[in-house]
Amino acid sequence: MSVTLDAALELHPQVAIRPEPFGALAYHYGNRRLVFLKKPEVVAVIRALADHDSLAAALLACGVAEPRWPAFVRALEQLESSDVVRRREAA
Repeated sequence: MSVTLDAALELHPQVAIRPEPFGALAYHYGNRRLVFLKKPEVVAVIRALADHDSLAAALLACGVAEPRWPAFVRALEQLESSDVVRRREAA
């Protein structure tokens, strides 16, 4: 599945994020995958996803400039394929 700006995403509940000087490490306890998050802005967006209705809203809330949004969409697609983030279930 491809991530879109209107996607409702969240950090996977089996993922722990540990802050690091370069950004963060994301460890998935289910599949034991370790992912390096090299941009602090990406970490901030990941942490904000559950608080917003869409990826676009999370990007706005984190102050990410609109011209950079396509790069964030690509990053979130990769993180979804690694099970770091997932689609939110409808309430």
